[in-house]
Amino acid sequence: MFSLSLGREGRRDRRQAVAKTAIPQEIWVLVSAAFVIALGFGLIAPILPQYARSFDVTVFAASFVVSSFSILRLLFAPVSGRMVDRVGYRHTYLLGLTIVALSTILVGIAQTYWQLLFFRALGGIGSTMFTVSAMGLIIRISPPDIRGRCSAAYGTAFLLGNVFGPLVGAFMGMWGMRVPFFVYGGALIVATIIVAIRLNPEHLRHVVPKRTTPVMNFAEAWRDNAYRAALLGGFANGWSNFGVRVAIVPLFAAATFAGVANGDNAVEATATAGFALTAFAVGNVAALQFSGRLSDKVGRKPLLLVGFAVNAVFVGIVGFTTGDISLLVVSALSGLGAGMINPSQQAVLADVIGSDRQGGRVLASYQMAQDFGAISGPLVVGAIVDVADYRAGFVACGIIGAAAFVSWLFGRETLTSTPCTVSPTTSR
Repeated sequence: MFSLSLGREGRRDRRQAVAKTAIPQEIWVLVSAAFVIALGFGLIAPILPQYARSFDVTVFAASFVVSSFSILRLLFAPVSGRMVDRVGYRHTYLLGLTIVALSTILVGIAQTYWQLLFFRALGGIGSTMFTVSAMGLIIRISPPDIRGRCSAAYGTAFLLGNVFGPLVGAFMGMWGMRVPFFVYGGALIVATIIVAIRLNPEHLRHVVPKRTTPVMNFAEAWRDNAYRAALLGGFANGWSNFGVRVAIVPLFAAATFAGVANGDNAVEATATAGFALTAFAVGNVAALQFSGRLSDKVGRKPLLLVGFAVNAVFVGIVGFTTGDISLLVVSALSGLGAGMINPSQQAVLADVIGSDRQGGRVLASYQMAQDFGAISGPLVVGAIVDVADYRAGFVACGIIGAAAFVSWLFGRETLTSTPCTVSPTTSR
């Protein structure tokens, strides 16, 4: 009875501490930059395939320009992890952001298809550099008791940017297909300058805990079953929520709700697909309003289990929807599940590495798992759809999500544990 009372008092004290701790200003600097990055990405994403086609190439060639960005992100992730460990998070972040800014401007002035392909692929290298280093900076700067909240704020910025970016892009379309690339590149240059000034080395020395332990390597993190579960969770999240959602859901809407891809039916199907993506984003934003804070109060594992369960179920039944309203509802609920996953998994990475260590390769491996899921998901599900149907394809997504759920059933709770000091016996 006495121990139960102490446990309740400990949880109450933790909730009170979480409520009082404010998100550091340095995190808000990164959040603001994330919004600009995502806004610009959303701005150019709908235009890029058409822009590539303007060079008189095939649909496959135009699609490869889009894919090259993700492929280079995946291939360069290990290098970016080593850069973080050698030169630090700040230098890697600024260099990566600069590469994306300059490559985006160069995309806008490309004169041939091969120039376009090279410049866009170059942006993928910069993207993985600032993504890995930004995660690392959030880990080092975030107070341990509000890591989930800080991750949720960062994720919300990216999500809102992706929601409003296409709207801005639609408005700018009247100015020509090259202009959005110049605007995005210029905005990234401004964001780079602001981050460089606000997060200068002297300032960071006062807010970032000094590293007192060796850099964490992948083998050390792999011994922690929470990290292993996070890798599979990242892969599943990338598969369903980053890859299949964007690539396959619009095709499903066209096939299911258009019937014949012409006339008003085709327009209606396109609108339905857009509304479905928006519904997912709305569900995601709704979850992010509470999931980060709740993760800091009750633990990472409960949020991850609920999130993966909800996401897996509703992604799995997308192919069984027969009306636009049911598709919107299912999309919103799957987005709700995804919104519980993202901040909690990033908080797990922070718990595993700890505030006093660097773990660039550990973070890069997680990013690789997520990117690999985003690349392979549409390819595998597309093949399943060709052989069977959309129902089988989305059921496969549900199975991937269920596997992540099972992995977290056996993963440890990291909120109250000492970061990655578990023995091989307790971590298996």
